[in-house]
Amino acid sequence: MSELELAPNLYIQLTPAGAYQALCSPVADKSRRFLQRILQQPTSPSASAEGLATLMESDDYAKNLELLYHCQKLGWLHGIGSSIQAPSEALEDILPSLLSAISETDKVLLADEQGFYLSSSGFPHETAEELSALSAELATVHARRTGLLANNLGLASHAWAIVDAYGFSQIGFWPLFIGKHRFVVAIAGIPHFNRDHFVTLAWALSIRYCEK
Repeated sequence: MSELELAPNLYIQLTPAGAYQALCSPVADKSRRFLQRILQQPTSPSASAEGLATLMESDDYAKNLELLYHCQKLGWLHGIGSSIQAPSEALEDILPSLLSAISETDKVLLADEQGFYLSSSGFPHETAEELSALSAELATVHARRTGLLANNLGLASHAWAIVDAYGFSQIGFWPLFIGKHRFVVAIAGIPHFNRDHFVTLAWALSIRYCEK
C-alpha cells in the first residue's frame, strides 16, 4: 500500500464503534492496542508520522500507515481539524450524565469486577446492587464457558442479555476491559453505544484506570 499518505494537520479521534472495539475484549491485537493508546492520551493525538510511531510503538512508517488505514476503513476512527481535550471533570461528577445518554430508558449502571456499582441512573439502590452482583456472576460463568462460546460456537462477544420472546434485550450486560480492570455497563432496553457520549465515557475511564 505504498500509495497511502497522511493528510496534513489532522488529529485522531475515535468513533463510538472504535471506542467499543478498544474496550470490548481483553484480547489485545495490534489494532486494539492502538485504539486503547488513543484513549489514554490527554488530548486527541496528532495524525503525523511521529504521532503514529509513538502510538503504535513502531518506527515502520509504511506499516503504521497500513494499520491507520485499516482502522479508518472499519470506521473506528477519523481525522479532525483540531485536538479535543480529554474529560477533565471528576469521574463521579460526569458518570451519571454520560451513562444516562447511552440508555434509551435512562436505566443504566456501571459496575466493577467485584460486583459493586460506581454509578447508576434510573435503578433503585437495591436493584442496582443486585444487578451489579449479577454482572460479576455472569463474568464468572463466561470465563468458565469461554471454550464453548469462543472456540466451538465462534462467539467472540463477552456481553450477555436477558431477552424477551422476540429476542430483544430487556437488560444487557456489556463488559469494558480497561487495563487490568473489568467494568460492566448494564442497560435496560436498547443501548445507544453509537453516540459520542460513549466515546467520552470510554476516554474518561481509560484516563482514570489505565496504568501509565
